[in-house]
Amino acid sequence: MISRKLISGNEAIAYGALAAGVKVVTGYPGTPSTETVAMLLKEDIPETKVEWSVNEKVAFEVAAGAALLGQRALCTMKMSGLNVAYDSLIGIAYSGCKGGLVIYVADDPGVSAGMCEQDTRGFAAMSDMPMLEPATVQECHDLTKYAFTLSETIGSPVFVRSVTSVAQSHGACEIAPRVIPPETAVPMERDITKYTKAGSVICINQHKRLIASLAQAQNQLEADGFDKLSLGKEGGVGILTVGVVNSYLPEAFHAVQPYGIVPEEITTLKLVHTIPFAEEKIKACIRHCSVLVVAEELEPHLENKVIQLCYQLGKSVKIIGKNDHTFSRSGYYEASQLIKGLFAAFAMELPEALQKKNNGAEKHCAARPISVCAGCPHRGTYMAINQAIANLHYKKDEVIVTGDIGCTILGMSAPFNTLWTEVAMGASTPLAQGFYYAGVQTPVISTIGDSTFFHAGITGIINAIQHGIPLTAIIMDNEWTAMTGMQVNPGTDIRCQKEGWKQLDIEKIVESLGVTALYVVDPYDLRTTTEAIEKSIQQDGVSVVLARRQCAIQAARRKITYPKVSVNSEKCTSCKVCIRKTGCPALELANGKVVINATQCNGCGICSQVCKFGAIETASV
Repeated sequence: MISRKLISGNEAIAYGALAAGVKVVTGYPGTPSTETVAMLLKEDIPETKVEWSVNEKVAFEVAAGAALLGQRALCTMKMSGLNVAYDSLIGIAYSGCKGGLVIYVADDPGVSAGMCEQDTRGFAAMSDMPMLEPATVQECHDLTKYAFTLSETIGSPVFVRSVTSVAQSHGACEIAPRVIPPETAVPMERDITKYTKAGSVICINQHKRLIASLAQAQNQLEADGFDKLSLGKEGGVGILTVGVVNSYLPEAFHAVQPYGIVPEEITTLKLVHTIPFAEEKIKACIRHCSVLVVAEELEPHLENKVIQLCYQLGKSVKIIGKNDHTFSRSGYYEASQLIKGLFAAFAMELPEALQKKNNGAEKHCAARPISVCAGCPHRGTYMAINQAIANLHYKKDEVIVTGDIGCTILGMSAPFNTLWTEVAMGASTPLAQGFYYAGVQTPVISTIGDSTFFHAGITGIINAIQHGIPLTAIIMDNEWTAMTGMQVNPGTDIRCQKEGWKQLDIEKIVESLGVTALYVVDPYDLRTTTEAIEKSIQQDGVSVVLARRQCAIQAARRKITYPKVSVNSEKCTSCKVCIRKTGCPALELANGKVVINATQCNGCGICSQVCKFGAIETASV
């Protein structure tokens, strides 16, 4: 029985997969896609295997293995994760699959969640793979369910691409009943011409198969009628939209109607996919219209195809889009972009009342630097790094400290101002090695979190060890993939993992690599952590400082308590050194004196260690 429920776009992806009979779901946490796997793990769905994998490449390979044996599988990731998975993804795309294999990737136009503003439609074009693009929560469910069928029809993987404004939005969704996947897999035949790349003939034939499968997908999508074409006035204006931009069209039409623009006279083509291109419907628009507005977020993939087809048809059509600079190649879209495009198409000046303006309110907002939470163990590590550099008589701008992805990158902000770089998962140590090769004479330090160490950090440390690089790698282990919402990783306490999973010990892994020295410290102990970093910096070869303390938020949830910290107002001189050095949001001012907000303070005691007057007191346990 179909049920109706208020859910997010990410949850709708999960429900759509369940309705398709998905057997295996894998992924790596990454906003804006995280909630799809998170929901399935929380629900503990029987007969479906669900896991957070160590990285996106591994996640895809696990899902692909199931699909090669005829089971339906879903792999989820954010846009940056597709870069990690692509090496294996293109290989499987060449070979094809038996069971439906769907890759859910969430892009972030407007960069609400960090990382690059990447348009993953380029991967679909480069891979000759179909990519479905839902515009609503309901379409997330429906297109995901359909994607498995499409994948099996063409014998190739299929992308479902969402964006933040769809993935994180909520709406009423009609949820189809779950289909239980089969218990047994289809036997896999041994066929090296299909499942290996051992020779040019094999690869060329596989490529031909892949190209044919994309053409088959185009025909299937056309037959199934997902794209909606409505012809308006002949020789008039048309507008082509795709994905999330489809949902802004009614609002745009409502806004332009009072200015003499008649929506019923405008040709519209609403697409649920860019790749494969809906050539026949696009050609129909070109033949019918003299002006076409092409509205798509980020790169002009659809627009460039329209221009190509105009040339092939020998039809002169004015194209309003990114190539004529009406629209931007960055940022997310709203109805305002479509309104602007429609007025340009009708050669009308955009009325002042419809021009999106900045009312200047942002100018009056207080600065809100991104910083770590109260009690975050990373605070002690940042402070210890800065103090160690000073104790060794280096100026702060003489020692490059590379950063990595996750909560650890917040060391770039005030009051620490410690980190210099953030590139990609696991890049911190290879970058530090490159700086050494470039001739940097002062110490080089890399920092990385525990989840990122497992994801892609271990290989960079191995490379530095092999090549004898004198650097310090600081692994900041808070036991969780915290930045994306507290997902488990291989180092998370076994009591918090699913039954049958195992906990891996970073300390033992690092020891086994053969580092010059390994120091395991508690970042709540500033003196000991600082001393360890100083010693590490002065070592030859790769030395590692493992700063271990559980994330403050998770510690509170697990009822882990620390000694109570308070301010002795008689001793407090109002110097504010504790606030300036720690930046802890639990420290506040009241009547000129520092006070501690008990609702935020977890008792880490870092502030008491920087107060020279002993005004911040830690109760004995």
